[in-house]
Amino acid sequence: MNTKTIIAAVIGGAASFLMGWLFYGILFKETLAGMAGSATGVMKADNEMIWWALILGHLSIGYLLAWIYSGWAGITTFVGGAQAGAIMGFLLTLGFNMITFSVTNLWQLSGALLDLGISVVMWSIAGGLIGWWLGRSTT
Repeated sequence: MNTKTIIAAVIGGAASFLMGWLFYGILFKETLAGMAGSATGVMKADNEMIWWALILGHLSIGYLLAWIYSGWAGITTFVGGAQAGAIMGFLLTLGFNMITFSVTNLWQLSGALLDLGISVVMWSIAGGLIGWWLGRSTT
C-alpha cells in the first residue's frame, strides 16, 4: 500500500460521505422515509448517529475501490473508475438490498430500488475520483 492509494481512498471515502449526506440526508430523506417497511424505530435521529462508524464505513468503501483499482485493475482515469464503481456499486448494493428486502421489514421494494439507484451514483462518482487521482502524474 502506498501513499497515492491511501490518498485515493480518503478522496473516495470523503466523496461517498458527502454524497450520502446530500442524497440520504437532504434530497431523498422524506421520499425514502415514505418507502419504509413496517419496521419502526429503525432510523436514528441526527443527534443519535454514531459518526465514527459512519465515517469508517465510507472510508472502507473508498479503500476497497482504491485497493482494487491500484492493485488489480490498473484503473487510472475518471471514466474507468466511474464505470467500475458503478458496476461494483450496483452488484454489491443489489445483493445486499435484495437480501435485506427478502428477510426484513426495513423497506418496501420501491425503497430498496431507489437506494440501489442512489448507491450506483455514489459509487460511480467516488470511483471516478479515485481513478482520476490514481492516474495523476507524480512529477
